[in-house]
Amino acid sequence: MVKETSSSPVRSLAAPVPPAAGRSLPHSIEAEEYLLSCCLLDGADVLSRCLEARIRPESFYDHKHGIIFERLLELYNRQAPIDISVVAEELKTSRQLDAVGGYAFLTQVSSRIPTTAQAGYFIEKVREQALLREIIRSATGAVEDCYNFSGGIDEFVDQVETKIFSVTQNRVSESAKQMREPTREAMNVITKMMMKKGELTGISSGFKDLDNFMWGFQRQEMIILAARPSMGKTSLALNFAEAAALPKKGAPTAVLLFSLEMGASQLALRMLCSRARVNMKLLRDGLLSKNGEEQNRLLEAADEFSKAPIFIDDSSAISIMQLRAKARRVHSRSPLGFIVVDYLQLLSPTDPRVPREQQVAEASRGLKALAKELDVPVLVLSQLNRSSEKDNRNPKLSDLRESGSIEQDADVVLILARPKDADEKFQVAADSAELIVAKQRNGPVGELRLTFLRDITRFENFHQ
Repeated sequence: MVKETSSSPVRSLAAPVPPAAGRSLPHSIEAEEYLLSCCLLDGADVLSRCLEARIRPESFYDHKHGIIFERLLELYNRQAPIDISVVAEELKTSRQLDAVGGYAFLTQVSSRIPTTAQAGYFIEKVREQALLREIIRSATGAVEDCYNFSGGIDEFVDQVETKIFSVTQNRVSESAKQMREPTREAMNVITKMMMKKGELTGISSGFKDLDNFMWGFQRQEMIILAARPSMGKTSLALNFAEAAALPKKGAPTAVLLFSLEMGASQLALRMLCSRARVNMKLLRDGLLSKNGEEQNRLLEAADEFSKAPIFIDDSSAISIMQLRAKARRVHSRSPLGFIVVDYLQLLSPTDPRVPREQQVAEASRGLKALAKELDVPVLVLSQLNRSSEKDNRNPKLSDLRESGSIEQDADVVLILARPKDADEKFQVAADSAELIVAKQRNGPVGELRLTFLRDITRFENFHQ
């Protein structure tokens, strides 16, 4: 949880500098009220985005809005529920309820907007107006200092630059770290590696040969799993998710699965049949005995999945910005350890007017940024183009569909392909598959084999 509270009481919010005659300082009362309304609708997500944009109580032009926002921040930092009644009680306790206009004003603000869909716009609007006011304050002070200049031009210019720099500091987040901190983190990883002697340092994939290549899925990495249609990439991704959330040993990892192609119930059905080792076709045809062993295995698998920390979002036609907001929201309530996106090319563009390659590139960059932001591995499914099929060869990195930026942004690229000795009659998953580790920033590349059980759509460690 990001910890950020105002270092001074609200009554000390920066007072506006007297504007020029006939002009008021830049502000938008409507945007401030809309933003507060978004905060009351979905505090955890919107407030986390406000903190990222460095919105503070002082960023609000209206003093009442600054008071309300400060109370919201305090509730957020305490992980307390955020709604109008709780905020009203907090203001009443601090004897500020009347100062903001009472319960009637809170009710008015909370009903200003029905959805948080435009929260990003209002955050940017409030931040923009606050920055303009800060620039005016600094520039006005610099002008007064120029008229009162009494000597020492170098020191004077340095003071003016410092004032302007203090404004730009609030515009840009502090992301640069002194080398001491990253070095300490790297040494912690090295120590773990030496103590574990080759054991996993990330989340197990559930496949021993793949774990030997990658030492598990590592935090902050974007892993691409690419294949042609009907090769089983969704099945393999579900196997990865199952291995993370229901490990054979160790603590379970919370998994968030974005399914842009299949519904949540369809995914649940596939995962149940896969784990229970039940033939889905026989199940659909009604050929399984009602009180047989298969039903007991399904009930047992259902019980395991109902307790597993797996979250499925089957929203279709969402953009990369919406996906990141959803992930942040889930992460704020239940810290995640692994995210799966099925699949990249189905994400809606932020701007449909730009070329398709740029749209995919934007989504790819956004998913890599999400991995770093939430400090989790993000597995992204992607389509391959037809080149490898036309040339009758193994697929390679350049076959990633629609954008070379996927290859550039990814830390690991896994390509699922039919083995060379498979029957080429139908281009679908065979009884075994080749998983090609085509790229890995921090490890070797190569090929390994997996066994595919078509009846239960499940991959397993390869065996003859």
